[in-house]
Amino acid sequence: MSDTTHSTPVERQPTRTAVRKGEQTRMAILDVALEVAARDGLEGVTIGILADRLSMSKSGVFSHFGSREELLIATLKEYEHRFLAEVLKPAVTQPRGLARLKAILGNWFNRLNAEAESGCLYISGAVEYDDRPGPVRDELVAMISAWEKELYKSINQSIETGELMSDTPVELVIFELYGVALVFHQHNRLMKRENGSALVRQVFERILKQYRRVT
Repeated sequence: MSDTTHSTPVERQPTRTAVRKGEQTRMAILDVALEVAARDGLEGVTIGILADRLSMSKSGVFSHFGSREELLIATLKEYEHRFLAEVLKPAVTQPRGLARLKAILGNWFNRLNAEAESGCLYISGAVEYDDRPGPVRDELVAMISAWEKELYKSINQSIETGELMSDTPVELVIFELYGVALVFHQHNRLMKRENGSALVRQVFERILKQYRRVT
C-alpha cells in the first residue's frame, strides 16, 4: 500500500513559491526603507510609512520583521551588503597592494558622490545614533568597524608589497580618509558646493603620496 502521507513535488511547490514571494516582498520593503532612510534618516523609517508606500497593511510589513528595531537593523544590513558589493567586491579583482587600495578608495568616492543628494547611511546613521545605546547603534558600530578593517587590511597589503613605507601609520591614514568622507558629505549636502569631487580626489592622492615608498 502506498504512503499517502508523503508529499508529492506538486504538493510541495506552493510552499516554495510562498517562500520566494515572501523573500521578494521583504526585499521590496527594504528597497523602500532604504529610499526613506536616504531622504529622512533612519528615524523616518516606520512600519506605517512603508505600508503606505507599498499599499500593504501594517501587519503585513510587521510580519516580515517583527519589530521596527528589527526593520532598521535589516535596512542597515542591506545597505552594508550593497555598499560592499559596489565598493569592495570590484576592487578585489585588482592585484594586492596599491592598485587595490586605489580601486577601493575610488569606488568609495564614487559612491559618496552618487549619494550626495540622498546621503550615506554610515554617516547620517552615526549622527542619529551616536548617543543612543541599543541594537541599532550596535549594528552601525559593527558595520563601520568592519569597513575600517577592510581599509586596514588593504593599507597593510600595500605596505607588505613595498608600495607604502613600512612605518605608514595605518590608523592615522584611516582617520584621514574618514575625515575626507565626512567633509565631503558636509561640503556637498549642507553647503551645496559643487567642487567637492575634485577636492576629494586631490586629497586622496595627497594622502597616499605622503606615505608612498620612494624607489
